[in-house]
Amino acid sequence: MVFEEKMIMNGEPDDEEEEEEEEDMVDPMEMVRQKCAETEHCIHTQQRLEQCESRVSSRSATEEDCTEELFDFLHARDHCVAHKLFHSVK
Repeated sequence: MVFEEKMIMNGEPDDEEEEEEEEDMVDPMEMVRQKCAETEHCIHTQQRLEQCESRVSSRSATEEDCTEELFDFLHARDHCVAHKLFHSVK
């Protein structure tokens, strides 16, 4: 109880204030990822991933998975992000 009173007296932020501050912060990487996912190359790899997912989900017994297509999309997006991210970070 004494410790809690000291924290309040020292002006430590409440949990609600911390949550509000965290909500206001925007991760620049998420914004860059969204922009990069809209590039032509990323759209193409995402379409290939979606085609693979629909093909695999339409079959009941298949050993195929879409790992290669997923990695291709993530690689294309992250390659774009790597070139743009640090220009927006101060």
